[in-house]
Amino acid sequence: MNIEAKQAITKTSRQGHLLRLLCASMFLGVLAGCSNLNPMTWFADEEGEQPAELVEISEEADLQRLWSVNVGNGQGGKYNELEPALDGNLIFAASQDGDVLAINVTGGDVVWRTRTRENISGGVGAGDGMVLIGTENAEVIALAQNDGSELWRASVTSEVLSPPQTNGDVVALQTVDDKLIALDVATGEQRWIYEANLPVLTLRGTSRPVFVGPVVIAGFSNGTLVAVSADDGIWRWEERVAVPQGRYDIDRVIDVDGDLLVSQNVVLATSYQGNVMGFDIQSGRIVWGIEGSSYHGLAEGFGNLYICNDRGHIIAIRNNSDNEVWRNENLDLREVTAPTAFSNYIAVADFEGYVHLLSQIDGRIVGRTRVDGDGVRARLIANANTLYAFGNSGRLTALAIQ
Repeated sequence: MNIEAKQAITKTSRQGHLLRLLCASMFLGVLAGCSNLNPMTWFADEEGEQPAELVEISEEADLQRLWSVNVGNGQGGKYNELEPALDGNLIFAASQDGDVLAINVTGGDVVWRTRTRENISGGVGAGDGMVLIGTENAEVIALAQNDGSELWRASVTSEVLSPPQTNGDVVALQTVDDKLIALDVATGEQRWIYEANLPVLTLRGTSRPVFVGPVVIAGFSNGTLVAVSADDGIWRWEERVAVPQGRYDIDRVIDVDGDLLVSQNVVLATSYQGNVMGFDIQSGRIVWGIEGSSYHGLAEGFGNLYICNDRGHIIAIRNNSDNEVWRNENLDLREVTAPTAFSNYIAVADFEGYVHLLSQIDGRIVGRTRVDGDGVRARLIANANTLYAFGNSGRLTALAIQ
């Protein structure tokens, strides 16, 4: 089958999938007033496509469980992508029903547990002695890392869907209505706000802002990447990761939802139904780009960039080129998480709760273990020789290669 035919089939399949998402979201929108699409709720399309069955692998990397801790109800009943955060010898995790835990990474002991009694939708951010979470009720809550006590809480414009971040001076966060907001790190008072144009239809999710020197960079659902001064919000530059195309709103969905990747003096971003692009951090000048559709962030290693596209194919691209090193399609439509570089491998998890290790050299799946029967949506976290998986049911598991 030639490339053009493959692209046509992929586009038709994706549009059929999105149309069903649109119908579902329109129905839910009547009930809840939302206009977001859930990017990872797959439906069988007209061709009867289903998630790929797992094939047998030659096990070369044995993932062993070091410890496991239950964190509330995990991702809850809604489409959430709560992700733990590492800082020092502690890992912080939050559940949709309001539990926030600090866990010692060495043995998995719970250092403290705070019950906020809020519905958490964005988290977890950690740094400068704080643990940061966002809520469905349009609030940001800062907790003390040492004991989990509440430092402050602040109202923002709408629901927070990604982890708030801090540079020690401000806390930056994105809201579902496409606003980038900075709060004073000591008091939670608003310092500034940047507003992007919100499209009619978007995916449910936002990328997390990143601090790079004096600027904070964020991607938006209109397909743009914006850099502003971290201290006062003054605009520095704006560039497009993707340009909306098509007659209908659903064809024009080009969200930048995946986490941004900073590599030396370049910031890299992906967009849905758009491109994978690299921009000079200082000027915003485009330095590299290829066509690609993803609502996940990227990983890097072995001189490659690793991308998980909208079908769950993991692709290795030689950095700063359009040279595809390898592609693995074994996890087609399995709702694969964003890729994480771990040791000599790329780690992803799927909707059935399996963690897969792929060789960074050739993309073969060389290790697999199941951590949560309810699946895994949150990106896996790697630190030295340990991999952390936060399952949808609320099980946080530490894994190591034996």
